[in-house]
Amino acid sequence: MDSPQRRKSGLNLPAGMNDTSLRLDFSGSFRTISNLTSPSSRSSTCSDRFIPCRSSSRLHTFELTEKESPVKEGGNEAYNRLLKSELFGADFGSVSSPAGKGSPMSPSKNMFRFKTDHSPGPNSPYSPSILGHDNGFSSETSTPPKLPRKVPKTPHKVLDAPSLQDDFYLNLVDWSSQNVLAVGLGTCVYLWTASNSKVTKLCDLGPSDSVCSVQWTREGSYISIGTTLGQVQVWDGTQCKRVRTFGGHQTRAGVLAWNSRILSSGSRDRNILQHDLRVSSDFIGKLVGHKSEVCGLKWSHDDRELASGGNDNQLLVWNLHSQQPILKLTEHTAAVKAIAWSPHQSGLLASGGGTADRCIRFWNTANGHQLNSVDTGSQVCNLAWSKNVNELVSTHGYSQNQIMVWKYPSMAKVATLTGHSLRVLYLAMSPDGQTIVTGAGDETLRFWNIFPSMKAPAPVKDTSLWSLGRTHIR
Repeated sequence: MDSPQRRKSGLNLPAGMNDTSLRLDFSGSFRTISNLTSPSSRSSTCSDRFIPCRSSSRLHTFELTEKESPVKEGGNEAYNRLLKSELFGADFGSVSSPAGKGSPMSPSKNMFRFKTDHSPGPNSPYSPSILGHDNGFSSETSTPPKLPRKVPKTPHKVLDAPSLQDDFYLNLVDWSSQNVLAVGLGTCVYLWTASNSKVTKLCDLGPSDSVCSVQWTREGSYISIGTTLGQVQVWDGTQCKRVRTFGGHQTRAGVLAWNSRILSSGSRDRNILQHDLRVSSDFIGKLVGHKSEVCGLKWSHDDRELASGGNDNQLLVWNLHSQQPILKLTEHTAAVKAIAWSPHQSGLLASGGGTADRCIRFWNTANGHQLNSVDTGSQVCNLAWSKNVNELVSTHGYSQNQIMVWKYPSMAKVATLTGHSLRVLYLAMSPDGQTIVTGAGDETLRFWNIFPSMKAPAPVKDTSLWSLGRTHIR
């Protein structure tokens, strides 16, 4: 026979079970309804006040919920409870009396908060990560990994350069700020205009002399030429007219470097001469410090320091006010031809050593400290720093004759390019900083797109302003 309590509830429950112990469990993402009260008991409903997160507000704790009128016997109390729980949170749907009779109810720790402290569990469909909340990342802070920049592996342009000498100590290629490439081939200097591929013969030194070095001024209007006889000539590249000839060297002038107003020349006679077009004399200064041929020469971007490298394995740093080097860096164990000043950091100098050294070294010229050294595995012939991004490019000789792009300061390899059959002795960069041209004893000039533009650092596309194919520079 049914008990009075079972008849009152209107529910047909098994013996030994009352409606207060009924639990409705839903798997998955549904919540649990517990401790249902009888229809005659008083329950809570949602008020119309704005609560950003009801599951953390615990309105019943502060008795802010409205009281509900009793429902008739047989009403669908369980359904109403379930609906409120799904709409307003489990806490709202499972309101019951305080934990124990006479025990005070403590205020919610989430008072004045718009979110609950806990995050969705690892298995929740709303979890920020499939790895759970213990992985140290969140959906707000985590970003997709940055893909490495792609550099085209093949040159987009190849020029034949007959009579391009295979001599480590010469510097026969330079690219002007007006987008004109100068190349020394035998006794002649040729100018190649990148915008229209026009080739102009600038000069011919005659059968008794030959070209050892070329270097444009920073403005790109004048070009200097070092010769086997030790002369340094200055030509107007637009008019194809010689404007000055400097003497002073006893033998070939294999390297040249301009700052804003001074032209420096390095020679096999171990001296560095300073020339000024505004002065009638052949040179205004002589720097003596190397014990063998000077093959590397670069002015810093602020014109304050001149770095020189020699076949004596020395890297020397000079300033404008001293006839003696302010730094003598002797860590290289082979000739130092490759020299580059960083355009991004004052006083940061990179240098590369020859076959017996194979290292790229970085220096702080303010104190002479070596910052880093990287063994490249092959002879370092040239270095050039990108002005668009903090990267640099190096060209190499035996055994791979490769071109390498490095990210600074990590010195992670961005790309390794191959194509020349002999050591890559010559390197120059386009005025926009995106393209380099390399020359080798295989008598070819190859153009590579390796750096992004300054305004929009995006992956370099394998396209160019010039048509693909192989042409002659003369």
